[in-house]
Amino acid sequence: MRTFRIFFNTIRTLSFKKICHLLSLVLPHPIFSLLSFHATIQAYTIAQKKFPKTASNNGIGNAFRHALWCCFITMYCSKVSSPEKALDFCKRITDMHEELFPNKPLETKMDLHNNKFGMDYYRELLPGIHRQFFEKSFFIDGLEKKMKDAKVLKSVDDDFDGFLVYLDEK
Repeated sequence: MRTFRIFFNTIRTLSFKKICHLLSLVLPHPIFSLLSFHATIQAYTIAQKKFPKTASNNGIGNAFRHALWCCFITMYCSKVSSPEKALDFCKRITDMHEELFPNKPLETKMDLHNNKFGMDYYRELLPGIHRQFFEKSFFIDGLEKKMKDAKVLKSVDDDFDGFLVYLDEK
């Protein structure tokens, strides 16, 4: 229930123009939109349980949450469509999220980087597993292992392709 309250309070903060922008993406793709909403709740809930101190700020839990979010969106949408269409929708919806809820430049870079990491991780696993047989645990376990090599993002010019990134919150 807390998650739904957060979601609806967040939507209420959007301007009319931003709501129209959001609707322009979700209305033409109602099934993808519902699956993405479900993925959002799942990723947020799992990240909060695993990383209660850093999932909602810019720490390593946030990196995990963003990557997991993209893995879940693509996984769920791929079950009803092609992986290519799922990945395209995932990129569009997660990029739009960053546009609608702007952060500081370094935070935005971190979020976009981790979103891309999640989509790339899905692509990495795709050849070995039929898309209908993906499970949440594949991504959770794999991302937890990849977090061991996560890098601290200190500048918008940093390039840590292939690694999760987070901001040092000390």
